[in-house]
Amino acid sequence: MSFPNGSLSRRHVLRGLGAALSLPLLDAMQPRLAFGAPSKYTPRAESLATQPRMICCYVPNGVNILEWMPQSDGPGYKMSPTLETLKDHRDDFTVVTGIGHPNSEGGHTGADTWLTAANLKAVSGSDYSNQVSIDQLVAKRHGKETRFPSLQLADGSGTGSAGHSHTLSFDGSGTPLPAENSPNRLFERLFVPETAADRDATLRRYAERKSILDSVLGEAKSLDRKLGRDDRRKLDEYLSSVRQTEERVGRLVDWVDIPKPEVDPKNLQLGSQPGNKHDRPMWLDVMLELSYLAFQTDATRVITFEWSREAGGYGGGGENHHELSHHGGDAGMLKGLATIDRFHLARLGRFLDFLKSTKEGDGNMLDRTCVLYGSGMNSGEGGEHSPKNIPTLIAGGHKLGIKHSGHLAFDVKNHPPLSNLLVSMAQAMGVESDQFADATGTLTGLS
Repeated sequence: MSFPNGSLSRRHVLRGLGAALSLPLLDAMQPRLAFGAPSKYTPRAESLATQPRMICCYVPNGVNILEWMPQSDGPGYKMSPTLETLKDHRDDFTVVTGIGHPNSEGGHTGADTWLTAANLKAVSGSDYSNQVSIDQLVAKRHGKETRFPSLQLADGSGTGSAGHSHTLSFDGSGTPLPAENSPNRLFERLFVPETAADRDATLRRYAERKSILDSVLGEAKSLDRKLGRDDRRKLDEYLSSVRQTEERVGRLVDWVDIPKPEVDPKNLQLGSQPGNKHDRPMWLDVMLELSYLAFQTDATRVITFEWSREAGGYGGGGENHHELSHHGGDAGMLKGLATIDRFHLARLGRFLDFLKSTKEGDGNMLDRTCVLYGSGMNSGEGGEHSPKNIPTLIAGGHKLGIKHSGHLAFDVKNHPPLSNLLVSMAQAMGVESDQFADATGTLTGLS
C-alpha cells in the first residue's frame, strides 16, 4: 500500500466486522524528512500556562573542564571557549564552578546521585541504596494540578541498572522511576486523544491493579509481625514503593475524562532514534521540543532528561563520547571532547531560545522555567573522572526569584554542597523547605 506524500494519515483506521479502530501514532504517519535534516519545528507565539516549572538536563562523562571553566568570576566574567556557545543567553544563566556532592562517589554513578546527593553505599550490608531526588519533592508540590506529576526522559528506556541508571528520578524510598526514550510514545502519551476503548481499558487496568495492590498490602501487614527489625525496614521501603505505584495508577483515573491538549505533530521528528548516532541531533531536539510543549500546555511542570547514560553517548557527528572522556590529557581527544560539549550546549541554547521567544503573561516562558544542566563528574585534566568541580549551570527563573550572577566560583576544597543549589531551585518552585540531603541552606549568590 502506498500513502500520499510518503506518509500515513493519523486518521487512518482499521475496519473489520463492522468495527473501526484508530491506529496509534506510527513512524509511517510522520512526514518523510531528508536523512539527518535539522528540525524545522518552530516555537509557539504564546504559552497557555503561567506556572513555575523545572527541567533538569544531564550529560554523562563530564566535560573538557579546561575549556569549560571561566578564568574570571562575577557578573562581568569572561566566557570560556565552550560557554561562548551560549553567548546569546549570557544574562539568562549562571555557571557554577567548584561544587559537587561530597558524599557521592561521582564517576559513572554520577547520574544516580546528581539529583539525590546520596551515598549509594551508606546502608550497611547493601551495595546500593539511593534516596529521593529533588524533582520528586517538587513534583509532590505541583503534581496534583497537572496530568503528569513529572516526566522522566532518557536515551535508554526503563530504569537501567544500579550505578548506570537510565533515569535521574528516584521516589521517596530511593526506587528509580522509569524513563521514556521514544519521541513517538512520548507524543502519544502527552497529546494523542484517548478513545472510549482507551478509557475503558484504563479503568479496567486500574481496577485490576488496585485489587492486586490491596492483596499485597494485606499480606504484608500479616508478614510484618513475623519479621526482625532490618527486614521490617526493607519491607516498609518496598511497601512505600507499592503505595506510590498505587497513587500513580489512581491518577490515570482522575484524568481519564479530561481531554488532552491538541498539538499538531507537523515538523516534529518523532521517528528519531536515540540509539542511532546519526540521529543524535534530531533526537535531542525533538525530545526538548516535546518538553517545551509539555510545559507550554501545562501537561507537567517537572521534567528530568538524561541525554545519555553514563559510559555512553554520542557527539553531534557520531563521536564516541565515553571514549573521548578517557582522554588521558591527549590534546586531540580533549579537542574532540570540547566539540561534544559545545554540541550539547548548542542544543540547550536552542531550547532556551524556544522558551524565551514564547510570550507568557508579562514576560516569557523562560522567566518561569528553571533549567538545570550539568554532569555528575568532570573528566579532569587527565581523564580521571573526578567527582569534584562538576560542570553546572542554571538558566531561567527570573520571575521565580532566581538571580543570575554570571559565574559563581567556589573553592573546590571548601565549597557548599550542590544540594544547596537544588534547594534554591526547589524553593523557586514553591517548595517551602531548606532541608534536602546534605544541604546547609540555599546557594549564596543565586537567590
